[in-house]
Amino acid sequence: MSKAPSTTRQMATWLLICAAMVFAMVLLGGATRLTESGLSMVEWKPLTFTPPLSAEAWNAAFEAYKTSPEFQKENSWMELADFKQIYWLEYLHRLWGRLIGIAFAGPFAWFLYKRAVDRPLAWRLGVLFVLGGAQGALGWFMVASGLVDRPDVSQYRLAAHLVTALVLYAALIWTALDLFARLNPPPARTDHGFARLTLGVALAVLFVMGSGAFVAGLDAGLIYNTFPLMDGRVIPPDLYPTGARSAFEDIKTVQFNHRVLAIGLVALVIFTWVRARRVSLDERARKLVHALFAVAIAQASLGISTLLTVVKLEVALSHQAVALTLFTLALCLAHTARTSHAAPALSLKPAE
Repeated sequence: MSKAPSTTRQMATWLLICAAMVFAMVLLGGATRLTESGLSMVEWKPLTFTPPLSAEAWNAAFEAYKTSPEFQKENSWMELADFKQIYWLEYLHRLWGRLIGIAFAGPFAWFLYKRAVDRPLAWRLGVLFVLGGAQGALGWFMVASGLVDRPDVSQYRLAAHLVTALVLYAALIWTALDLFARLNPPPARTDHGFARLTLGVALAVLFVMGSGAFVAGLDAGLIYNTFPLMDGRVIPPDLYPTGARSAFEDIKTVQFNHRVLAIGLVALVIFTWVRARRVSLDERARKLVHALFAVAIAQASLGISTLLTVVKLEVALSHQAVALTLFTLALCLAHTARTSHAAPALSLKPAE
C-alpha cells in the first residue's frame, strides 16, 4: 500500500510547525525591539548556541557591549546586572532562529533521504531553507547598522528583516496548505474574481505590516498619541517635508501613512466580507471570511490602543500577534479561494 498520503500529511504538519516557530520568532523580535534589547549582542557567531556560562564570559560580553554606540550614548549607566536583562531576550531571539533552522533542516534531509518528494517539491523546499538562512544573515545586517554611529538600527533594514520573515512564513503556510489540498481536494468553484480579491487582501496585510516596521524603526508611535485626530487635525500639516523619502524617514509622515493604510485595509476586509455574501462558498471558506472580518476589527482596535497607550509593551505585542493572525487568516482564505478551482501541481513519491 502506498504511504504517500501519510507522508503528505507528515510533511504538511512539519511545515505548519515550522511556520508556528516563525510566528513566535516574529513576536520575539518585536519584544526585543520594544525592550531595546536587540543591540546587546555585538557579535553574530551564528554557530554559537550557549550563553555566557561563567563570570569571566559575562564580563567579556559586557565589555564588548560597552564599545557599542548604544552603551556609550544611552546606557552608560548600566551595570552587569542591567546588561544581563537585555542580553537574555536577544539571546533567546537568536537561539530560536537557529532552532528553526534545525527544525526545518532535519526533517527536510530525512524526506530527501527517503525519496518521499519529487524534484519540483524538493526544489521548492530548498528555496525555503535558503530563504530562512538569508533571513538570519539579514537579521545580523540589521543589527550591524546600530553598531557604527547611531544607537539604533536602520528602519530600512528592520523593515526588510520583518518582511522577509513574513514572506518565509507565508511560503511555509502556503506550501503546507498545498499539501493538505492534495489529501482533501475542495469542491470546485469558478469565481476567479473573488480568488484574486482574497489574494489582494493577503498582500495588503503584508504591505501594512511592512509600513508598521518603519513606524517601529523610527519610534513613530511615541508621538501624536491621539486618534482619530493627529496633531489636532484629520490630515496634519507638514507632511512629506522632504518629498518621497519622507514616507520612510519623516516620523510624522510615516505614522500618518500607517494610519491611512490600516484604515484602508479594514475597508478592504469589510468589502471582502460583503462580497463573500454574494459568492457561493463552502463552509470552511465562509468561516475564514467571518474570522478575517472579526480579527481585522480587533487589530484596528489594538492599533489605536497601542497609539493611545504610547506603545505599552503588552498592548504593542498583542497588536503584532493579532496582525500575524490576520495575515494567517488572509493566506488561508486566499489559498482556499484559489485551490477550490485550481488544485496545486504538487506530487509526492511513495515513501520507501
